[in-house]
Amino acid sequence: MRYPPESLVAFTEAAALGSFSAAARKLSKSQSTISISIANLETDIGWQLFDRGGSKPILNSAGEQVLDRVQAILDASDKLDALASRLSKNIEPFLSIVMSDVYDPIFQTDILLRFEREFPHTAFQCDPAEGADVISLIQQGHAHIGILIAHKTYPADIGISSLGNLTELGVYVSCDHALANARFVSTVALGDYRQLVLKTYASGADASKPQNWSAPDHLVLLGFALQGFGWAELPRHLVERFGNGGLVELAVPGYPKRMDVDLVWSRRQALGPAGQWFVHEVLKFKP
Repeated sequence: MRYPPESLVAFTEAAALGSFSAAARKLSKSQSTISISIANLETDIGWQLFDRGGSKPILNSAGEQVLDRVQAILDASDKLDALASRLSKNIEPFLSIVMSDVYDPIFQTDILLRFEREFPHTAFQCDPAEGADVISLIQQGHAHIGILIAHKTYPADIGISSLGNLTELGVYVSCDHALANARFVSTVALGDYRQLVLKTYASGADASKPQNWSAPDHLVLLGFALQGFGWAELPRHLVERFGNGGLVELAVPGYPKRMDVDLVWSRRQALGPAGQWFVHEVLKFKP
C-alpha cells in the first residue's frame, strides 16, 4: 500500500511536537487537515497510533513502532529527492584526485571542508602519484584531476593550469650518513654515494646508476633516507612533517630548488560540477 506523503509528515510532526495543533502551525495547515491526515493513515494501517483520551494525543506503542518506519520512509524520500537533484545537475557521484606529495595538502583543508558541504553525496578519492604516473592515470580514466611538478610539455589530451611556485626541494641524508656533517657538498661528491631516485611506473627504463635505489613517491624515498640508505631530493615540507628530526639538509649548489606545480585534467571527458568546483577552488591558492 502507498501511504500519502502528507499523512506521513503530519504524523511525524504531531508525534514530535505532541500536539496536532502545533503540527498544523508548523506545516501551515489547519488543525482539521492534520487530524484528517493522521486519521487516514490510521485507517490505512488498521490501527490507532495515538491515545486521544487526555488533553493531548499521546503516541501509543503501535504509534512508536510505526514512527520508526515512517521516519525511515521519509529519510529515503529525502535521499531520492537529493539524487534527482544531482542527476538533473549532472553532479558526478565520484571524484578522483591523484596528487604528488610535493604539493602540501595542508593548504587544502578548507577546500575539502567546503567540498564536503557542497557535494555531500559525491564520493571523493585522493591517491599519491608522481610525474608520468599522474598523466597516465588521467589518460586511462582512473583519475579526474592531477597535481604534479610542472612538465615542459604535456600530451595534447591533457588540460593544464599552473599553480605556481608551491614547493621547495632539498637534498637530505640521515643524521648517521657519511655526508651528514659536511658543511658543503658538491654535486661531484654526491656522485660517490647512493642516490635515492624518484622513478614512476610510467617513466620507462631506468637509466640511473646501478648503485641507486628508486621508489615511485617521495614518502618512500624519505623512509629510505631515514634508514641511511643514501641521499634523496625531497620536498622540504614533507621532511618537516615526517622526518622526525632524523634527516640533515645538505648545502648543495642549486638547492633548495623552487619548483612549479601544475594542475591537470583530461580534455577527452569534461569535468562535472564537482570537478569544476574543485579545480576552481584549488586555483585560488596560486601564490
